[in-house]
Amino acid sequence: MSLHLHDTATRSLREFVPLRPRTASIYVCGATVQGVPHIGHVRSALNYDVLRRWLMATGHDVLLVRNVTDIDDKILAKSAEAGRRWWEWAYTHERAFEDAYTALGCLPPSALPRATGHVPQMVELMARLIDRGHAYAAAGDVHFAVATMDDYGSLSGQRLDEVSQGESAASGKRDPRDFTLWKGARPGEPSWPTPWGPGRPGWHLECSAMATTYLGPEFDIHGGGLDLVFPHHENERAQSRAAGDPFARYWLHNGWVTLSGEKMSKSLGNTLSIPATLRRVRAVELRYYLIAAHYRSAIEYSDGALDEAVTAYQRIESFVHRVRERCGVPEPGIWCAEFVEAMDDDLGTPAALAAIHTTVREGNAALDAGEHSAAVSAAGSVRAMTGVLGLDPLADQWRSASTSDAASVALAFLVDRLLAERAEARHRSDYTTADAVREQLLSAGITVEDTPDGPVWTVKES
Repeated sequence: MSLHLHDTATRSLREFVPLRPRTASIYVCGATVQGVPHIGHVRSALNYDVLRRWLMATGHDVLLVRNVTDIDDKILAKSAEAGRRWWEWAYTHERAFEDAYTALGCLPPSALPRATGHVPQMVELMARLIDRGHAYAAAGDVHFAVATMDDYGSLSGQRLDEVSQGESAASGKRDPRDFTLWKGARPGEPSWPTPWGPGRPGWHLECSAMATTYLGPEFDIHGGGLDLVFPHHENERAQSRAAGDPFARYWLHNGWVTLSGEKMSKSLGNTLSIPATLRRVRAVELRYYLIAAHYRSAIEYSDGALDEAVTAYQRIESFVHRVRERCGVPEPGIWCAEFVEAMDDDLGTPAALAAIHTTVREGNAALDAGEHSAAVSAAGSVRAMTGVLGLDPLADQWRSASTSDAASVALAFLVDRLLAERAEARHRSDYTTADAVREQLLSAGITVEDTPDGPVWTVKES
């Protein structure tokens, strides 16, 4: 069986046939860098990292572009609230996202374009749309005329007469269903010049311009979270096809991470930041947890589920280390048939991990029976399969980190306890106790910075 992927546009499992043989082009909607990343944010990047690794492992040259939305209403609002420049706020959180991706073992993208770096391409795209009668300028804004596209709504299943873009009202819109490509300049906001007046890009326009800049007018896969199907991806598809670009051949969408049944989001206040989570578990364990479920399914977060994932990964890790200690370092071997079948079936990571755990059980039994050759073969197969998933226990990133991880987790636990005491004291307006806790941490070489996203602590370099 060759790789089959679930295509949102056709609502079917389709064989993956790349536009160019043995080359896969992927565009993934990245972060809007308004705050510190949480585990829901990084799940998307991890899912497409697994796709990329499987394509590479099966002989494809993969071009993966992941964008950064570094200008939007929320970034402007949050930076103003914090009294910081919008570009500095955006870049601070862009770095936080990239640090999180790196910590969890994501391969770096082939390109990492920022929206603000591609305004000329956006202007060109708007000009094409206006010339073709699919967009119009009004009152300093530029809007896309939704009714000019007969198949609008086909990606998301929206009916044209029921469409609501969720945008604020604009005086120049001809139809309330139209969406904004370009927002006219407002006092105190950043702006760029265009033939229709100064302003800044709309969210949907950005990704169409960046995707085609790096991957061409037609490319293989467009990915992102389930929450992006409408309006973002529907509007991307509409404006790109209206401009004459075939655009994406496959549309993939990953499920949410939920907490108490609700999508994890900053607005709900139910986030689990990556820095905080990595103080509790190792990065490789968090990666295991976030890719263990099928990418299209929701993950209902709980401490118990995370603990189970940690235990499951440690069973794999323990086996590989047992073999290394008794028989020498096992070299990556071959995948078992069940693993290949699972990965080719729409990246079926639950079944793929089940195949790995079966191999671990068989390898442990062989090792206990003194059958070292069989144990080494099993460990090599485990390394090969976990390598595809970015979980190889002997990979440099995880092996080099393992010696200090236990101490780091213990330190984080103690510091977080003290910060919780400090937060409670501040809530009681007991600033004497709160300051004493801060001084206690400082004397131990730990600095605390209070940020809009909560206290952030670091160990001072000696």
